Amino acid sequence: MSSSKQARRDAKQLFKLCMAGGQLDEPRVRQIVTQVLAAKPRGYLVILKHFQRLLQIEVQRRTALVESAAALTPDLQSAIQANLTRIYGAGLTFDFAPNPALIGGIRVRVGSDVYDGSVRGRLDALRESF
Repeated sequence: MSSSKQARRDAKQLFKLCMAGGQLDEPRVRQIVTQVLAAKPRGYLVILKHFQRLLQIEVQRRTALVESAAALTPDLQSAIQANLTRIYGAGLTFDFAPNPALIGGIRVRVGSDVYDGSVRGRLDALRESF
C-alpha cells in the first residue's frame, strides 16, 4: 500500500516539473517520460500510470468543448472564446462542434464544469421535475 502512495507522490512531483508558467510544457513531459523509462526506478510503471492520469486531468481541465445546435459564426465563436478565457485564464484549447440533438442553444464543457443553455437540457430538467 505504501508503495502505491509513494508512486502517487513521485508522479505528482514529475507532474509539477512539467508545469511552466501554470501551463503544461509538452517537451518537458516527453523528456521526463524518456528519463523515467531510461532509469527504470522501482515501480516505474505504476508511477507512469499515475503520471498519465494527472496529465489527462490537466488536458481535460484546459479543453473547452462548445456544442451548439447549429454551426456558430466566427464572431460568436470569438466572443465565447473571450468569455471562457476571462473565466478560466489563457491556455484553453477550444473545440466547436455542432450537435443537432441540442435542438437550440449551446452547451459548454470545460473539465468537469458544464454550462448547459440548450433546449434539450431544459426539456430534460423539466422532465426530471415531474
